[in-house]
Order: sequence, then C-alpha cells, then structure tokens
Amino acid sequence: MAIAYNAHSTTTTFAVMASSPPPPLVIITQDELKKIAAYKAVDDFIESGMVVGLGTGSTAKHAVDRIGEILQQENLTNIIGIPTSMRTREQALSLNIPLSDIETHPVLDLAIDGADEVDSDLNLVKGRGGALLREKMIGCASKKFIVIVDESKIVEHIGGSGLAMPVEVVPFCWKFTAQKLELLFKESECVAKIRTCLKTGDVFVTDNSNYTIDLYFKKQIGDLKAASDAMLRIPGVVDHGLFLDMATTVIVAGDHGVMVKNKSSLS
Repeated sequence: MAIAYNAHSTTTTFAVMASSPPPPLVIITQDELKKIAAYKAVDDFIESGMVVGLGTGSTAKHAVDRIGEILQQENLTNIIGIPTSMRTREQALSLNIPLSDIETHPVLDLAIDGADEVDSDLNLVKGRGGALLREKMIGCASKKFIVIVDESKIVEHIGGSGLAMPVEVVPFCWKFTAQKLELLFKESECVAKIRTCLKTGDVFVTDNSNYTIDLYFKKQIGDLKAASDAMLRIPGVVDHGLFLDMATTVIVAGDHGVMVKNKSSLS
C-alpha cells in the first residue's frame, strides 16, 4: 500500500495543516508508517532504567530495532527487555538488548506492541503474528501498554476488518474446539479455520506448543466482554486475541501525521 504523506508535517492529529506554498508530497509505504508509530513510542515513552515488554510482529519489530539503536548510541542505559516471543528474543539478542523474564520482573514499566485491529474504545485484536498468549501476559503485567499501528488497523467495530481473530487452543481435539467456537458465534456467521504455515502447509505451532484457530466474522460479535468470557469457558481454549481495556495509549501513524489516543481521555 502506498500513501501520499506530508513529509514536513509534525502534527499529532489527523487534521491537515494548511501552508503556502504547499509542502512537497512523498510516497510513504505502510511499513514506513509502522516505523513512524514505533519510533514515536520508543522516543516518547521509554526512559533509562525501565523494564520494557517487547512486542511481536511487523510493527513491534521496528520498536525493538529503535531500542537497540538508542542503546548503541548510549542515549538510553539500564534497559531490560522482556520479549513476547522467541522471534523477538532472537531479534533483541542480535541488537544486544539485555533480556530477562516475567518471573524475575513481575511488574514491567511498560510494553510496546502492535495490534491487528483497534476500535474507538481502544479495544484490540492481536495475535495474527502468533504470540497472543505471551503478548497478553506481558501487557497485563505492564503499568503502561503502548500500542503502535498504522491507520489501516483502525476499525469501526472489532472484527470489522474481515481478517482473523485468533484463538490459541491446545492441540488435543482441536477440531472439537473449533466447532464449539463456530457454534458460539453462529449469529455472527463465524467461520473457524486452523492456522497453517504458508510455506509448508503444516499446522502452525505457537511458542507454547499450541495451535491457533482463526475466527472470521461476517457480522458484529456483539458484547465483547461476554464474547471474551464465553470463549474462555470452552474446553481447549487457552486464550484469545481480544485485548479488552488493556491499552493505555494507542499511537496511530497515517497519511496526515501521527495521532496519539490515551485511555484517560476516553473516560
């Protein structure tokens, strides 16, 4: 996706800033928008001495890169990272970011992670990168949960993108679990599919040795809290990709700049 972007804009809202003569436009990709959001989160929120949750996925990868860059420049010191996946752990180690675990640091100063969907109440869908359980555990253990996205992730309602809402399940009788999930969301015309690896076609296995059932909705799923609770009551479900009332700040990069939404401003 290519988007026209105002290279000179410093606005923190999506309002277009008038200028004369008009500033030149450059073409910016979706990945570059992800990078803008990630860098703003790191630069604005991380301070020396913090314990930081390191997210997983294409947007979070930019945040980890930025942390490594700033540490190398010695603009930050005494940062400890808690990775949410083996993939992120390997990336952080390659950047010489000191790492620990949630048992050693049960309370984190903040976590920075991406999201697959964000609604107007800052509810999220996460987990298309395959790490929803660890992401949710790290997010819950953090004093602040900073979510970074490009504007394509903003939806009118959860499930509105038409893309997957992941559910992590135990491998035992996963088809039974998938059928129960479909039945639960029958009125939403839900279709449940086991996630497979694109290259091999094998069933995708999470870092926790579980499977992922991806749910696709044609209609709204209704009360999100009720949906969350109902999924967790199904035998075989480990956790799901609904992240409700968890994000404290969402940073959205779009074609007119960067918008910062804080949970406190919504109440």
